[in-house]
Amino acid sequence: MNQADAVALLLRLVLGIVMIAHGINHWRGGGRIAGTARWFTGLGLTHATLQAWLSVVTEVGAGVLLLAGLLTPLACAGVISVMLVAGFLAHRCNGFFVFAEGYEYVLTLAVVSLALAALGPGSASLDDMAGFDVDGWTGAGLALGVAVSATAGLLATFWRPRPAPAPVPVPEPLDQEAG
Repeated sequence: MNQADAVALLLRLVLGIVMIAHGINHWRGGGRIAGTARWFTGLGLTHATLQAWLSVVTEVGAGVLLLAGLLTPLACAGVISVMLVAGFLAHRCNGFFVFAEGYEYVLTLAVVSLALAALGPGSASLDDMAGFDVDGWTGAGLALGVAVSATAGLLATFWRPRPAPAPVPVPEPLDQEAG
């Protein structure tokens, strides 16, 4: 195992564990699927329970594939797509920093996934054992293309943003004469 293989393995393991934990949290944590669905409804997604399950399956599935180093560009596409949806719907309006619910975290996971798709899964992977050698520009292009297509399809099909509420007129103060 050379240095690039070790780096790929480290990235796959950390990213895979993070995504599995993220998916399990959407499924079993806090408000469970019902709470995740309510949050998705608040973001303007229709069929929110379906969206919650799709999110869980994508996050856990991509995480498992990353741990195994199997279909790595497609696993990376799953991560990138989930992060694009989250970044666009939940985080972009909050600025950059994660402590203010900004897009810092989702951007980092998406870029790490894209870099991993370009780097490839390394020699300690099922992809390598099977001779599935898709990396470099091809791996990155496949991951990004699938992610952007999936994200655009999901948003076009299920996102129905609510119009901003009309501003409430504020009464002008009455002029009072000094007496």
